[in-house]
Amino acid sequence: MCSWIPAKKEPPVNFLTDPSEGRSTLRPADVLVFGWKGRKHACVDLTGVSPLAGFRENGFVARQAVLKAESKKVEKHAKACEDNQHAFVPLAFDTFGSLAPEAVRFLSRVQRVVHSNFSTPQGRGLFLVD
Repeated sequence: MCSWIPAKKEPPVNFLTDPSEGRSTLRPADVLVFGWKGRKHACVDLTGVSPLAGFRENGFVARQAVLKAESKKVEKHAKACEDNQHAFVPLAFDTFGSLAPEAVRFLSRVQRVVHSNFSTPQGRGLFLVD
């Protein structure tokens, strides 16, 4: 069984191109993971935030900034990806090291695949195509 994860860094995602401008107006694919969910490719959007963002408004609440960042990215990109048969994975983290729930799920799956590959002789692990 081969279980590597083919991916491409900063790929052009044509369905996010505005025809009137001839260029992409949305950039949810920092990494495109091929065949991630069923036969769907996944647009992975990496987002780092300060955990102190919005601190003045509501006071400090642990993980609040990273959860808000994840939510905003889903709101902005998930529908466009879904409409074009792609999955959307917001990989949000804060500078204190907190990860949003979807980031934890994504990285846990990558860890399982990489572990599985390194415990078999033919294992390849995660690779990115330039």
